[in-house]
Amino acid sequence: MSSAVPFVLHEKLEADTIPLGHSQLCEVRLMNDSQLPWVLLVPRVADIREIYQLPKQQQMRLAEESSLLGEGMMDAFSGDKFNVAALGNMVPQLHLHHIVRFEGDPAWPGPVWGKLTPEPYDETGIAEFRARLRSTLDALK
Repeated sequence: MSSAVPFVLHEKLEADTIPLGHSQLCEVRLMNDSQLPWVLLVPRVADIREIYQLPKQQQMRLAEESSLLGEGMMDAFSGDKFNVAALGNMVPQLHLHHIVRFEGDPAWPGPVWGKLTPEPYDETGIAEFRARLRSTLDALK
């Protein structure tokens, strides 16, 4: 992942998320909203806005990491549906949202964007989230 321009996490992602670690390709970040299990993968590649801009090998790695994260999150949180999205309308830096959804959650069955007022995690909640997802986070390395 060498580049002439260094990777820098977008300030909105920095402000709205909590670091969970790194995968082979990505920053792994917890959305700071305790209402739903919600993790972002942000490829550590400078100046990338879209998946197709990544080299093919990194595209495949991103798909693998996304699938591994999705399966691990569904196992850990026993959701009814798993949502993956790469919108980028507010933050242009490429990032993939991974959200476990539950029938009857506050935004169900619609999308979560613009529906929920974030309820930030406290330190205990962050530690519990990390513990539930520990084996998945380890597998992403």
